[in-house]
Amino acid sequence: MARLREQPGKDLVVLGSGALVQSLMRRNLVDEYVLLIHPLVLGSGRRLFTDGGAFTALRLVGTKTTTTGVVVATYQPAEPTAGKTT
Repeated sequence: MARLREQPGKDLVVLGSGALVQSLMRRNLVDEYVLLIHPLVLGSGRRLFTDGGAFTALRLVGTKTTTTGVVVATYQPAEPTAGKTT
């Protein structure tokens, strides 16, 4: 995946595979997260950002709200703070 990422061309997109995204996150191979936040509450489900996972600071770079109330939030990994380790 790291070699694919370095090649010129279009973006690589992962849809609906939390396990793959978590694997890529552990290897710092995610450049951007586009999260769709739906206006409903569920009692349980799978989490993309799990407890005990590596800390990743994210920077909000864009938002949109659809006519149905879904918020599309775009984040990029924040630059590491000088002197701070994660």
